[in-house]
Amino acid sequence: MIGQILDYSKELTKWSASDLQREASRRLGRKGNVLLDMVREAGHDVDEIAFNDALTFNLRRGRFLLLIVGDGIREGVESIAEYLQAHAGLHFTFGLVEMPIYLMQDGSKIIVPRVLARTLTISRNVISVPDGMIIAEPDDGEDESQGSADSPEKLAARARRRETRHQFWSEFLDGLRLDDPEQMLPAPSFGGHIVFKFGAPGGSSWLTVYREARSNAVGLFLSSNLGSPGERASLMLADQASDIAAELSGATVDFSQPRPDISQQYVVGALDGPSERQRAMAWLQERTNAFINCLRPRIRSALAEISND
Repeated sequence: MIGQILDYSKELTKWSASDLQREASRRLGRKGNVLLDMVREAGHDVDEIAFNDALTFNLRRGRFLLLIVGDGIREGVESIAEYLQAHAGLHFTFGLVEMPIYLMQDGSKIIVPRVLARTLTISRNVISVPDGMIIAEPDDGEDESQGSADSPEKLAARARRRETRHQFWSEFLDGLRLDDPEQMLPAPSFGGHIVFKFGAPGGSSWLTVYREARSNAVGLFLSSNLGSPGERASLMLADQASDIAAELSGATVDFSQPRPDISQQYVVGALDGPSERQRAMAWLQERTNAFINCLRPRIRSALAEISND
């Protein structure tokens, strides 16, 4: 159990204030900076920039209060101390709290908490490396063959298709609501897809979001460059496949092939019909937010492990 809580702490050091904000928004169903709002609702006058900076700084340093609480704990204080020293690496404070419950004759209960073990903060020197740069994705090229012999009618039809795609992605991005405030948005594309970069070196990991007019389908899938850190990070998600599948209900989560397949598609009657187009767009906006919530923090965590190897 002690090893488990230390593993949780190590994982949290890879988070930022924005990661906590995203998870709080998801769990509470509230938008905005939920953590800051809750602090202010409690009567504290807090500057937003200072709050977010301090929260991110303390997460990176691992300044946590770690408590194991149970109704009956049998500890070996010396062995626990040795274990913590052997795994020292975070600025945490650790405590064992026993909360025995006594049942009274009238049916009431008395709970008497006792602190069994407590550590001083364990310090270390930390060198922080900034996260990878996010690189804007260029517009897609034409997906049809081009030639100087095309007639004016074909050229006009191609221009209309490009404008239709650009209008679709513009409306999609205008209505997209992401829980993750650090996820950068792409520019509207004239092509059949847009991408959301996950901050891997060289832009090697991203979420592809697409529309396919010929099959009246929209969808999305995790992408990476072959042999890149982004692909290595994607492969490292294999041991979390069941959790990802549960979080992304209805999605394909398959690690049986050389490259992982985490994807989902939605087919409607006709993408050029207003009601079907809106239904497809609403589904795609919701799924994009869900995929980013599920995959971006996992990819970032995997990339951090790769960089420490």
